Amino acid sequence: MNATFAPRLASLTARRPVTVLGAAVIDVIADAYALPWRGCDIELKQQGVNIGGCALNIAIALKRLGVPAQNALPVGHGVWADIIRQAMARQGLQSAVEAESGDNGWCLALVEPDGERTFMSFSGVENQWQQSWLDALTVPAHSLVYLSGYQLASPCAALLTHWLEGLESVTPFIDFGPRIEDISDEIMARVMACKPIVSLNRQEAERAAERLGVDTPSLGRVWQTHYGSPLIIRHDKDGAWFYDGEHQGHVPAFSATVVDTIGAGDSHAGGTLAGLAAGWTLEESVRLGNAVAAWVVSHRGGDCAPTREALLLAHENV
Repeated sequence: MNATFAPRLASLTARRPVTVLGAAVIDVIADAYALPWRGCDIELKQQGVNIGGCALNIAIALKRLGVPAQNALPVGHGVWADIIRQAMARQGLQSAVEAESGDNGWCLALVEPDGERTFMSFSGVENQWQQSWLDALTVPAHSLVYLSGYQLASPCAALLTHWLEGLESVTPFIDFGPRIEDISDEIMARVMACKPIVSLNRQEAERAAERLGVDTPSLGRVWQTHYGSPLIIRHDKDGAWFYDGEHQGHVPAFSATVVDTIGAGDSHAGGTLAGLAAGWTLEESVRLGNAVAAWVVSHRGGDCAPTREALLLAHENV
């Protein structure tokens, strides 16, 4: 952590409202010596049952960094929903959306020996959005609004997109995630017309480049021409690139001993959103995202984002 970044982090204070909209689910995490193949029967070693979901991981990261947010994470009624509600309460978090019926979804996360993870997901109320839930949200002007590709690829995508289009003077932050290929051309065009900040990992950037008919190294430049919207491309241990109009650059990664990569992208988004909420530049915010992600991949599970104090302590001699 360089000499200018540490004092900035120590004085991190939110100046913009943040709304986090998306999923709270259960992650059943297991070690797998290899991914299953057709007809096989492999033995798994369960690591644990954690709360998860992209939006919930981000809500936790923001909370621990001291950045308040309106968390629109539908919580239903059932075995999984009860676990989520109790876990959120322990984190000091509350959802602005309560589903009248139905349980939350869950996923089985298989972690290979090198830390790579593969998800198999089951949807619940988090993908059953209703207009009344959206009408109950208060999103002030100049807010940052997070949305995930999981919701934008779900049956409620048109409803959420229409809601986003109706917000005034907000900055969407979109992490399309691995579902980027499942998002329709119409939804993609409408979402991108809202000029969001978009965060992609290396593999998702390849898919985005294919969608635009360009090679991956040209994506940042073409993205600016085609969408005129900021883009972040995360390269894991190789840091992250950012593109914003005429401004672009590379932000190095922080060193980390990878335990598993569950929640790495979410925690990066949480750190980046925290910086943006404090009025930091995109480059400074991406650096904070890198620091938070490095912490998370060094620990088990995706809901282990650091507090600001822990992050400062971990990098005090860097």
